[in-house]
Amino acid sequence: MKILCWNVRGLGSLRTVRRLQHMLKNYRPQIVFFMETKLNTNRMERVRRQCGFFNGIDVPAEGFRGGLSLGWNGGHLVNLKSLSKNHIDVEIQEDEEKPRWRFMGFYGASEVRNKAETWDLLRRLGGNNSLPWLVGGDFNDILYAHEKKGCLSREEARMEAFRRTLEECLLEDIERGRILERNIRERIDGCVARDTWFQIFPNYSLRHLSYSFSDHCPLLVETKDGRRGKNPSRFHFESWWVLEESYEEEIKKLWEKSSGSYFNRMTALANGLKVWAGKMQFKHKGEVQRLNKRLEELNDNERSEGNFAELMDVKLHLNMEMDK
Repeated sequence: MKILCWNVRGLGSLRTVRRLQHMLKNYRPQIVFFMETKLNTNRMERVRRQCGFFNGIDVPAEGFRGGLSLGWNGGHLVNLKSLSKNHIDVEIQEDEEKPRWRFMGFYGASEVRNKAETWDLLRRLGGNNSLPWLVGGDFNDILYAHEKKGCLSREEARMEAFRRTLEECLLEDIERGRILERNIRERIDGCVARDTWFQIFPNYSLRHLSYSFSDHCPLLVETKDGRRGKNPSRFHFESWWVLEESYEEEIKKLWEKSSGSYFNRMTALANGLKVWAGKMQFKHKGEVQRLNKRLEELNDNERSEGNFAELMDVKLHLNMEMDK
């Protein structure tokens, strides 16, 4: 299972939604958690469904601030436990053969005066939980001074309050030394988990993805439990197909070309869609992959006048590719 967490800093424009759709097609997460959507519930539901996530829970923005959305696809069992303007807490079971666990999308208060309130929220929710637990999102704070580059360090008291909260909740940073040192300007976005979560997903991974809009880094967690379906070759519908302009026309063409019984025609349609999907994936990878690779390189380097200009140029061209 893949889980994408991202502070998108607003999803009000069509161009931003298109870029988000493109990213989701590339990484294909089964669960997404968005923060600072800046949309009401109805508009966020429309955007979420446009991105292929027909199941979801949305928390409206307050004016032009905040807003959360948790979306999922597939046959996963997702049960809402609680929500607020700062969190969405769910219980997840991928299928009947796998253990239940808990995921909380978390958005910490940005104002210093409200931070104690959000840490108390995390403590309360942690105290009512005995399941393996993963928390991901934007904590709006850092654990250690070295996690912020290019600016003055935060007050030690604030960092200590964050560390103490995680310790009391039995939560640990899931990077745990796995990731190579990168030039992440300020690591306020992250994921933490309890030891029981590490035990059921020992082969998990966390990636900091490149991005061309928002000033926050998308996080992609993959559980990698090593268990495969009984029939990996069977037809499997992918939610990103509906985002392709040629999707409906391709279905119509394949159906009109097929013949015989209903079963034979459906088999031909499924096989044709597999071929079409492969072509679509190949078509989109070329230039976007090159631009994403260069964007990652530039994000990892120290800022200078020269590479800042190139960074803006690469983002511009990547956004143009995503808008096509």
